[in-house]
Amino acid sequence: MSSFNETVFITGFPGFIAGRLVSRLSKPKTQFYLLVQRNFVEKAMKEIERIAAETKTPLENFAIIEGDVTAERLGMSTADWGVVTQETTAVYHLAAAYDLAVPLSVGHAVNVIGTQNVNELVKSGRSLTRYNYVSTCYVAGNRKGRVREDELAHESGFRNFYEQTKYEAELEVAKLIPRYPVTIFRPSVVVGDSQTGETVKYDGIYYVMKYLRRFPALFRLVNVGNDIATVNLVPVDFVVDGIIALADDPRAIGKTIALADPNPLTTAAACDLIAEAISGKKSVTKLPPSLMQKILLMPFTPIVSGLPKEGVPYFFSPQEFDTTVATELLSNHGIKCPAFPDYVKTLVKFVEKNPKL
Repeated sequence: MSSFNETVFITGFPGFIAGRLVSRLSKPKTQFYLLVQRNFVEKAMKEIERIAAETKTPLENFAIIEGDVTAERLGMSTADWGVVTQETTAVYHLAAAYDLAVPLSVGHAVNVIGTQNVNELVKSGRSLTRYNYVSTCYVAGNRKGRVREDELAHESGFRNFYEQTKYEAELEVAKLIPRYPVTIFRPSVVVGDSQTGETVKYDGIYYVMKYLRRFPALFRLVNVGNDIATVNLVPVDFVVDGIIALADDPRAIGKTIALADPNPLTTAAACDLIAEAISGKKSVTKLPPSLMQKILLMPFTPIVSGLPKEGVPYFFSPQEFDTTVATELLSNHGIKCPAFPDYVKTLVKFVEKNPKL
């Protein structure tokens, strides 16, 4: 008989969110099977040593399984597959190709085929009590207006292959809901820790920070945002808190949870807060949204501004994410999404101290 109370299988380790999840879940009676790509095994080992020391969890509780979500049986040996499917009580699937510029072939292989392969592990599990799948709010693609958590299927199209393949992957997971204990989590745009500012990658809203930091006094004069679209930002600690709380909550079984800000700022308001945190002053003027969008999409603009074209459509999309289910369930755990104005300075300070990651 196993000496462990639970056995957790996680993909996406040692990624930023997966690493934090493992740290939070670690305790003496919890066993981990961590699916790690070959290129990241050494990094994963160092991360495990750090987590084990910090959480006082025995090092032998962590097992790295070298594999790949795109491979049949996740690239595991027959023996490993047998052990994992026998012992795993909770699956957390986070591995994905997150790049907005991801080619279709890569996005399909990692996001769709990878998820189908993890689904096979779930269906083969003999001790499973929960399957936690991390999707994204942006499976909504080009939909406009308010998007509810219980809505998925649409024919509005997508801005990129990242959205498309994550949508197709979530469709695959949704098929399991009638027969398996599934919870789907949809984070919006994940930023650094609201308390420390820590992050591992500068993308998304960080492009605006890096842009404004180049010439603060000059670049802050014209706001690159607008008042027609919101930008939904959530700090990584809120995302992890939400997943941890609801992964153990039976009321979340069969539900899709939008880990999003219920009160997002307009893109103009968010840019003003960033400008003020960097230069002490807000912008002076805004251009008409259609004109600003054209400027940001010009061939030379990314070279000058550092703002990639892939992210531009998100600044001009009138799309909002309903969080009714998330707010109700998370309130039972005392969890609430921090407001961007309360932690924007923390994010900016981290960028100032760590200009290059």
